[in-house]
Amino acid sequence: MVRKKYSAGAVKLSFWFLEFRKVVDLINKGNTIEEIKKLNQEKNIFGAQTSERANQIFNTIIARIMCLDSSFYPVFLESDVSTQKLFALVAVMANDTLFFDFVYEVIREKMIVGSNEYSDSDVRIFFKNKQIQNENVANWTDITLNRLGRCYKTMLFEAGITDKGKTTRRIFKPILDPILENWLNDNGFELIVHALTGVR
Repeated sequence: MVRKKYSAGAVKLSFWFLEFRKVVDLINKGNTIEEIKKLNQEKNIFGAQTSERANQIFNTIIARIMCLDSSFYPVFLESDVSTQKLFALVAVMANDTLFFDFVYEVIREKMIVGSNEYSDSDVRIFFKNKQIQNENVANWTDITLNRLGRCYKTMLFEAGITDKGKTTRRIFKPILDPILENWLNDNGFELIVHALTGVR
């Protein structure tokens, strides 16, 4: 898995599962990225409120999809919804290294020690540690870090990994479909398997 420079761009983004599924389906049916881009501009296929938001959704989803090998298309489309949501989460993690680190260092560690919840203080400690470790993150404001934390919590909730508790959230350790787990292992995403299943 390719590690990218830490980014706070997720503050403007969402999980966009339904949109992700729509784009994968269109690509699998033979549409090119350019054709989908044009379709989005002309037909607003995501039902976005503005053309700028429509473009942002499209660009984000394409970036996430491009982080995965195209062999995932049929596996994704033949899976149940819970597995599809995990695939979409994998794509977010592959595209956003800081979010991957959050899941790996916070959620995974909680599962390893047998805890089934994480709190706002865990989120704050994670970002504080990253500010010490990384010059880029050190320059981010508290407002940005708070928004990032909210975004991460929302994505994990929408992927089915946690509940929607206010200050403490329960973690639902996912049982990976063997087809998904095998695909991840075969495509260099062993660390994401560890992150999602809570293994060392």
